[in-house]
Amino acid sequence: MPVIKRYPNRKLYDTDAKRYITLNEIAALIRAGAEVVVMDHATDEDLTAVVLTQIIFEQEKQQKGFLPKSVLTNLVRAGGDTLGTLRRGLTLPLDLWRHVDEEIDRRVQHLISKGELAKEEGLRLREKLLSPMFAAPDTTAPNQAELERILTDHGVPTREELERLHAQLESLSAKLEGVIDQRASAS
Repeated sequence: MPVIKRYPNRKLYDTDAKRYITLNEIAALIRAGAEVVVMDHATDEDLTAVVLTQIIFEQEKQQKGFLPKSVLTNLVRAGGDTLGTLRRGLTLPLDLWRHVDEEIDRRVQHLISKGELAKEEGLRLREKLLSPMFAAPDTTAPNQAELERILTDHGVPTREELERLHAQLESLSAKLEGVIDQRASAS
């Protein structure tokens, strides 16, 4: 696990690689699956959350819309609330999609078992309903790109964004629990 030391001049030093490192390089390490810890050089205070927040801020500045406005608004609203509260707020839409997919699958299977749909026909229907991006284009409805633009304009996060945030929250929650456990055992 890479340990990054932050010096008073705000420079970041990767103790494993024995060199200074940028926020973008830390972000790349995290994207590659590394669990990074950032510590204050003088006090050994854990600054990981602060640096992760800086990375998100920098990415938002560079990519303008890296995170949907609704997610940023909910982060501000969460304020001092626990990560669990925030995680539940992000998990609900994912659970809803999962339940919808399960219900579609259950109903198609029911129609097949009653003989109202042939197995092949039911599987094609199920595939189209569960994977709308592979369905035949509907000329009356907006195309996928237009639909994504409309949803993004209204601040609706995509499934991938929610899943990525959920994974990040899980990781942060685990790190927070580890810090709490360390402080409890040190007391």
